Amino acid sequence: MEGYLLAREIAQKWGISTRRVQLMCAEGRIEGVTRIGKTWVIPENAEKPNDARITTGEYRNWRKKKE
Repeated sequence: MEGYLLAREIAQKWGISTRRVQLMCAEGRIEGVTRIGKTWVIPENAEKPNDARITTGEYRNWRKKKE
């Protein structure tokens, strides 16, 4: 398809894993995404969304009680 790239091509372009791109597609975080069969196709000009995963470590060791 003209103007669209596969998830693995976008992953290489953005420097992240293919699985991460697939998850973002499934969550609806990338504009213009379409699914054809089992394959996600993404517009060439789509922008990489911000990483919504926790990176601050705020929840690290949350089970341990504070003294």
